[in-house]
Formats: sequence, structure tokens, C-alpha cells
Amino acid sequence: MKVTLARTAGFCFGVSRAVEMVEQAVRDGRRAVTLGPIIHNRHVVGRFARMGVAEAARVEDIPDGCAVIIRSHGVARAVYAQLERRGLTVLDATCPFVRRIHKIVRDAEARGRRPLIIGTPAHPEVAAIAGWCDRPLVFEGAGALSAWLAEDPRNARMPLSMVSQTTGTQEIWNSCCKIVKKVCTNCEIFDTICGATEKRQKEAIALAGLCDAMVIVGDAMSSNTKRLSMICRQYCKKVALVDNADELDTKLFSGVRSVGITAGASTPAWIIKEVINQMSDEIKVENAAMEESFADLLEQSIKTLNTGEKVTGVVTSITPTEVYVDLGAKHAGYIPYSEISSDPAVKAEDVFHVGDEVEVYVVRVNDVEGTVMLSKRRLDSVKSWDEIETACEEKTVVEGVITEENKGGLVASVKGVRVFIPASQTGIPKGGELGQLLKQTVKMKITEVNRARRRVVGSIRAVAAEARKAAAEKIWSEIEVGKKYHGVVKSLTSYGAFVDIGGVDGMVHVSELSWSRIKNPAEVVKAGDEIDVFVISYDPEKKKISLGYKTAETNPWNIFMNSFSVGDVAKVKVVKLMTFGAFAEIIPGVDGLIHISQIADRRIGKPEDVLSEGQEVDAKIIDVDAENKRISLSIRALLVPSEDEYDGED
Repeated sequence: MKVTLARTAGFCFGVSRAVEMVEQAVRDGRRAVTLGPIIHNRHVVGRFARMGVAEAARVEDIPDGCAVIIRSHGVARAVYAQLERRGLTVLDATCPFVRRIHKIVRDAEARGRRPLIIGTPAHPEVAAIAGWCDRPLVFEGAGALSAWLAEDPRNARMPLSMVSQTTGTQEIWNSCCKIVKKVCTNCEIFDTICGATEKRQKEAIALAGLCDAMVIVGDAMSSNTKRLSMICRQYCKKVALVDNADELDTKLFSGVRSVGITAGASTPAWIIKEVINQMSDEIKVENAAMEESFADLLEQSIKTLNTGEKVTGVVTSITPTEVYVDLGAKHAGYIPYSEISSDPAVKAEDVFHVGDEVEVYVVRVNDVEGTVMLSKRRLDSVKSWDEIETACEEKTVVEGVITEENKGGLVASVKGVRVFIPASQTGIPKGGELGQLLKQTVKMKITEVNRARRRVVGSIRAVAAEARKAAAEKIWSEIEVGKKYHGVVKSLTSYGAFVDIGGVDGMVHVSELSWSRIKNPAEVVKAGDEIDVFVISYDPEKKKISLGYKTAETNPWNIFMNSFSVGDVAKVKVVKLMTFGAFAEIIPGVDGLIHISQIADRRIGKPEDVLSEGQEVDAKIIDVDAENKRISLSIRALLVPSEDEYDGED
């Protein structure tokens, strides 16, 4: 017969911590009293009684001078006030997960919301949670919750904050969540089921589905033990709930080939071991493996943690403020959101999923509260520093996001490490706007690393220089007269414009910028403009390239010849008045002459008697001298002749 022991059988870290606190009080020689049973297991309670640790049901029953141990289920806020008035020393063994629920309901009520607790009303943990608010709503399951919501339409509109008993079942909790999401309009949901509880229940379901029989070890008064039994009965026909080895009926194993064993969170390891020993005649050889497995569990339960070490755990739950991690120790591991990533925009759900195995850094161990603060961000930072140093040594390219601008340059985040980029290494010209790179992802090389001073220097320019060098080599290997390039105007001089054609600068002489006469290149282009150019000539030895910008296609005369013919009428603009006539612009770069005899349908003394510079008029093209690029225009040809028409020429 094969016997399988659930990995999470026995004490959870909260119970383990409470038991350890009682044992420590005894070792310290304290006169101690537990307020109510320290955990739901009569054997453990009886053992402590024999060790001299009494149990008091009420604060009034506690003798003066005793140290009071608050049980793992926690107590109401009023109880702490009573203890304080009595002046009693308090050793608080409240489970950290339960204490967190106390804070949630207290803060919710302070914000004007009404706490809604899903759990068994009479359970000590639920009673304690309810004791941290003035107007709690407590429902055992979806049925009671639905009935309350149906009582009054106003209930569904009430601002609620819903939590669960830590040992609640996921099935009940999911049903309640489904209801409030569908019915309520203002309900916060906090999934406070203990990750260890959920894991224990899932393991029980898996075992019950695979095994012919199940043994659940634990006190029948324990809520989570009873739930384990209930869950297993849904998946397995033969289920036995035993308080200890004496209650074990070996007839249960008759005709079965596999048995699964699990235990409630309040079941001590020695009782589980006794049950296993009692089954030894049935399991025979398998017993040796069980002993080894059980020894592993015991070793895990006393695992110690130290600040600064790296540990591995399993994500058990994700809350709005923290991520909980099972470290296989008696401490509850949690990662505050501030310790998830150096990027504040990163969400916990993007990094973690329940069930994930994660490596984290121990920030602080709190033995009093039984918690250990963890950090993924700091561990990632250590790894990132290693990678940054390697990148510096090997001169490899890294990527980072520009996060800020300061007096000396820019700051980038590379793998969570702050990297300073001097202004001279940003690749932006002197006097340029550094802020244009903010929030941009850039490539850079790490030029300096001082881990002791936490100083890292990077250079975007170094990467750009390498890329430019490679591009330049490619251009010089392929360049030829007439080849076209799409470039960027880098700078202007009085005699032309320098254009970057992709790693190499070429010069467009002022005479090659426009078909019209211009005095300054700025009349045509400005720095930063993207323009198409072509190679006129080049000198590989001197590394000089002459570029052209004006092309035959942009030649105004060619445009005119392709667009107009003799006899066409064009709207022209008078640009200059002479004694013999007026010059008018037909299209930019092409002028025609309107002879004085062609300005009006009568004799005029001078052109300005009729025309003025800047005036637009209609004129007929009466002649084109293509060889000399001269055009004759006539306004007179468009006018109706008068009686005293002048038809002679000067």
C-alpha cells in the first residue's frame, strides 16, 4: 500500500509561532497565562498546562503579575484596552495574517465604509476581527449574504469592504465575490484567505482524488481541520478524521492500495508522527520513506532566516499592498509593493502569480510579529549591478530609459540602476535641448562603474559614434556620382549647407540649393530639415562630398515649359517696373516682360501710370524664346480695343 503525506500537513507558520512563544515564555521562567486556548488542539493545550502555563477565559480571570499570551486567533480591540488598564505584560501571538485583517476593517470603517466579514460568526478569529470595528456585517456564506442584500436595495449601494476568515474555503469566498461583483455598486474586496490554508486545501483535494482512503489528523474543534475533512469527503469515499493515533481504525485500510494523510494547521508534528507509526504495520516498507518525509517537514518548520540572505519561496497571495510568500519557515514572508521593482509603474500582477517560485532578499526579520519583510527589487538590483559591471568590462551596449534631466546631463535607469550621462555624452549638440530625450529608451555604453560609491556613467554618444562609423564605411564603399540620399541638414554657413547622409556629411553649395538667386542658405533650408540630395562629386582621400539639392524636376524654366504655351493666359505678379515695361513673375523663378506697348489699350507715358509693384494681373503669353529663356507677355491682348487704340510700338 502506498501512503502519501501532504507537504503542508501540520502547523502553519502562525500556529508554529504561537507555540514557540509559549515555549519561550516557559524557558524564560515567566509566569504565563494564555487568553483562551493558544490553538485549537487539546493535546497542545494540555501539554502547556502540564508545563505550568494556565488558560484564562476572561481578562478578569488573569492573576496579577502574569504575562498574557494572546492566541493566534487574535482578540478584539477592547481586550487590549482591558489588558492595558490592568497593566499586564502582553505577548502577542496573533497570526500576522489575522492582524492584517484587523487593520483592514479598522481602516475601512475610519474611511466611512462598513466591514463585511465572510466566516463562521462564532469562530474566535471572526469574533476578534469583528471586535476591531463598530458595525461589522458577518455572514457564513453566499446564502446569508444574498439574503441580506435582498432585504433592502440600499444594502447593495452601501460602501462595503469585504474580508474573509483566514481559514475560509476558496469555494465559499469565490461565491461571495461573485455575488458582490454582480449586485454591489461600491464594495472593496480583500482576499484574506491564508495562502497556506488555500494550499493545504488544494493538496487535500488532489490527494483525495488520487487515493482510495484519506486520514485527516487534527482536533475536531479546529475550523480548518473540519473543512479539510469536508473537502476530502467530496472526492474520496473513505475518510477518517482522527484526533490522535488512538482513534485510528486500521480497518479503514482494508482493500485499499493508496492512503493520503493530511493534518490541520493546529496539529503538532508529534501527533502526525504517532499516527504514521500506528499505521506502520499496514504501510511496512513505505514507513521509512514517510519517516524521511516527516523529518524534512520538521526541518522546514524550524528553518531560520537572516537579514541580507537570498531565499526562495512560493507566492501564496497578492493583496492591494503586499505580496505574500511562503518560505517554508515559521515566519510570514511579505513583499511590500515598494520592494517589487524600482519602476513605480510596475504592477504586482505583472510580476507575480500565485504559485510562482520566487527568489527574494531578506530585508528585516521581526520575531515578535512573526514576519519577514522581503524584497525582489533589492535582489534584482544586486543582479543588475553584476550585469552593469560586465557590460562595462566587455564594452557591450545596454538599453535604459531617461528618467530625469539635471545641470550636468541626463539620468537613465538601466536594469533599475541609476546611470549618469554627461551632457557631452548625450549626442545632443551643445546648447541643444536635453529634455527631448526624457522618457525615451536609449542605447548606451557603460564607461565607468564605482559600486562602492554607487556611481555609474554611461555614454549615448559612444553608441552613436560606432553606428555612425559603420554607416560611414558603408557609404564610402557604395558612393557614386548621381546617387541619391535622404539626409538631414546639420548646419549652415554663408556658402552652403552641410547635410548628414547617414554617417557622412556632404556639402550643398549655395548655388546648388535653389534655381533662384539667394543670398543665404537659410532662405531655403534650416538645421534639422530632412531633404533629398544627390552626389555631384566626391574625394575619398580628403573625405569630401559635394551634393546637389536643385534638380531638373525642380527647375522653374522646365516647370514653365511643361505647364504653359504661347497663347495661354496666366495670373502674374508685377515684380519690377522699368521705363520700357514691367517684369512679372509667372511662377516662382520665371519672369516675363510686359512691354509698355502691351500694358494698356491706349498710349501711356510710363508703366507706373497703370501698374504697381506687387500687383497681380492677367496676362497673355505672346512669345517664348526658349534658347534665351525670354517670355513676352501682354495685358493689352486681353482688353477690348477702344476707338483711339494705339497700335504702334516705341
